[in-house]
Amino acid sequence: MASTDQPVDELVAEAVGRVLAAPAGGLEFVVDGAASGLAASVERWPAVSRALLAFAERSVGRCWAAGWRPADLVRVARRELGPVQVALAVDLIAAESRRHPAAALDRRWREQLRELEAEQWWPSDEAFLGEFASRHRLDRFALATAALELLRVWALLPPVTPVGSVPGQSAPRAGAPRADEPRMLGRIRALLAKAESTDFPDEAEALTAKAQELMARHSIDEALLSASGGPSADDPGAIRIGVDNPYEGPKTMLLDAVAAANRCRVVWAKEFGFCTVIGFDADLDAVELLYTSLLVQATAAMHRAGSRKHKDGAARTKAFRQSFLVAYAARIRERLADATERATEDAAAGRPVHGEDGGADGVRLPAPGGGLLPVLAARAEAVEDAVGRMFPKLVSQRVRVSDGEGWVEGRAAADRASLHRGSGRIER
Repeated sequence: MASTDQPVDELVAEAVGRVLAAPAGGLEFVVDGAASGLAASVERWPAVSRALLAFAERSVGRCWAAGWRPADLVRVARRELGPVQVALAVDLIAAESRRHPAAALDRRWREQLRELEAEQWWPSDEAFLGEFASRHRLDRFALATAALELLRVWALLPPVTPVGSVPGQSAPRAGAPRADEPRMLGRIRALLAKAESTDFPDEAEALTAKAQELMARHSIDEALLSASGGPSADDPGAIRIGVDNPYEGPKTMLLDAVAAANRCRVVWAKEFGFCTVIGFDADLDAVELLYTSLLVQATAAMHRAGSRKHKDGAARTKAFRQSFLVAYAARIRERLADATERATEDAAAGRPVHGEDGGADGVRLPAPGGGLLPVLAARAEAVEDAVGRMFPKLVSQRVRVSDGEGWVEGRAAADRASLHRGSGRIER
């Protein structure tokens, strides 16, 4: 039992320690007792707020050192807990981020913080818990409970393979993305946003096809720039992309199709709800953008098809939707492979790489003396080597199709989707 004279820092550390040591069977009882100790005194609540933020900053820093990144920690909170803990996770990440100047964060790290809206909004650390409780209509006990549950989940995370530099440390040799988003990505992002917002399928297809064309050409430009000794990232890197239930298997197949078309590889960590994509920087950007857009299209098409009845009048089932998405991913793989092959043939033949501007940023890039194909082959080998170093033990996993009608409709929907591009397998 905590004494009223006990320093608040010790009180917080003791409460979290008890929760971490609790067996799963008696966890609820231990959490209740620890939360009661933290929330017992309204007078000490501001001091608890300051101490809890300080403790959480250290906990988050340990997660960074273990290979986790901001979006990962929020995804874990969403999968394991509830909306209050998700909001709290964002704020605790924002609190830890105050320790690092922007220059100490790589581009994708900064993008994740921006997308999460992880920034300090509370006036002081002493006021944080009180302000958070007001925002979310919580009493002290409920908030202390949520904080302890979140810190326990984060503390029990195992180390994962890093996919970038840790704030404040030098970037690793492989996978250091450029400091700023390439200009081409802005154009691609705008095209995909228009494709997702339009009510006209033909317009969406044309916009997405144009975006895919720019992605393929940008990737080739980056390969040539690197081969010619230009200022391009010359080692493969990696990113993580969340893949959540339902239908996580078919969604991973779709991601793998997009990744393979962009000369990347995918490794699925099913237990954590994410995939690691390994490839060169420009290709990783393309994968993330196109997968997100195609997933929106696939989900919308699945819901439209699922709202109808089977030919025998029965309601469509989970098996139908699973088969629909598997077929959609398989057909997208074929279409993307064709588009990538065409773009590569055009570039190898010396036809213009960027129809409007020439090469990267308006500069036409000639192929090196040995030609484009050896450059691309060398990059593919580098990606394979990176996969082997990062994940020395991998197994393949099959995804079953159990509804023929779902398969047919999924392929038809993929034919109506917007794109162009490889082939690969899901690995874990």
